[in-house]
Amino acid sequence: MMKFNMTDAKLLITELVLTAHLYNQSDKLGVDDLPQKIRKHYWNEKEKTVKRPVYVTEGDIKSIYGLEDVKSNTKALPFLEFEEFGSQIKLTVFDLGTKWFSKHAEAVERINGNPVLASFFENYDSLPVSYDKAKASNQPKESGREWINSLIKSIETEKGSEEMLRLVHIVSPEDIKQNINDLVLTKEQEAEIQKIMKAIQYRDYLKRIGLCEIGKLLFVGPPGTGKTSVARALSGKLNIPIVEVKLSQIADQYLGETAKNIDRVFDLAKRLSPCILFIDEFDFVAKARATDEHAALKRAVNTLLKAIDEISLVEDGVLLIGATNHPSILDHAAWRRFDEIVNFTLPDRDMRKKILDIVLREIEGTFDTDEIARKSEGYSGSDLRLIVREAVLTSLITERTVLTQKDLLGGIDEFNKRIAIKTKDETE
Repeated sequence: MMKFNMTDAKLLITELVLTAHLYNQSDKLGVDDLPQKIRKHYWNEKEKTVKRPVYVTEGDIKSIYGLEDVKSNTKALPFLEFEEFGSQIKLTVFDLGTKWFSKHAEAVERINGNPVLASFFENYDSLPVSYDKAKASNQPKESGREWINSLIKSIETEKGSEEMLRLVHIVSPEDIKQNINDLVLTKEQEAEIQKIMKAIQYRDYLKRIGLCEIGKLLFVGPPGTGKTSVARALSGKLNIPIVEVKLSQIADQYLGETAKNIDRVFDLAKRLSPCILFIDEFDFVAKARATDEHAALKRAVNTLLKAIDEISLVEDGVLLIGATNHPSILDHAAWRRFDEIVNFTLPDRDMRKKILDIVLREIEGTFDTDEIARKSEGYSGSDLRLIVREAVLTSLITERTVLTQKDLLGGIDEFNKRIAIKTKDETE
């Protein structure tokens, strides 16, 4: 449990009780108006929402805020009643509660982070609070893993659901570790990301004017250049889940199932809408089309291309991202399915330095990232992270948590040895 002073403890209790009261009373407020902590606690997995009425108990306060002495702090507030039976906390005088809450300077910050409270207090006693500001800062329900879990639970009850869910990896935005601001992008990549974010923002407008063929991106470039990282970072930035699938894994050992698997994946994406559907190893399409051995596999590829044609960001709320390391083997039928091609090249010297600066920013030590960038020509961003990892592990062998330039140069040497072994093995 966390430690709070008496005023903070009373503010937290009052905030939750007022939030519950206002949410219960107004049919204009939705689940996305509840702050994430409160929404998570009261989330009903079966109903996929926070059901009304919301009651507040001592256990709720402890669970949401980590507050210890709930009972005594509640009894010290004249507008609240603590019921011994069930430990429920009731609001007895609404006007007194709002007046007491609003007079504290800390309340303004809490209101601006709570759309339910802001909807009431923005017209109360000239407080510098705004519902729009609070709503903009609040995470939508789609950003939480509880939303994903609810959808998966409902899907699990259906026939064939086990196969559908087995094919994909679903990640909620709150579980995304990649931050778009921590990625070193080219100007072209930044421009494409801005365009897609605007397309989502103006989705209703695009639908109204009939411009629906938007939101199908193909990421092309060598391994380790950030294709998957950017897709995941977009998920976090847009606060929508990402459904990841490797195209080669959809191909069932019983080839007749492959087309069904493709339909299952696209159906799942539509049901998780809004979301990102990230299809890796897209060059598998070309490999399958080139073979003369399996007519079933060719039919599956045709099923995939048809499914891509029939899915839309504007109409279905699904942002489709395909990724390939081998764009040269894709034919025209695959290329024309995507309205935007985003090129991921190996980073130049300036980008390599920026990547190293980001990776090393939490690591203590004195190093010259410009020198490492010069010596790492042809390295991908993933390769640079491997170099830093090798340097850190090497320093830990000698009980050091402070890195040196020598450690990083040693990391380059170790990485080059790995490349030499790999190249030799591939040659043999």
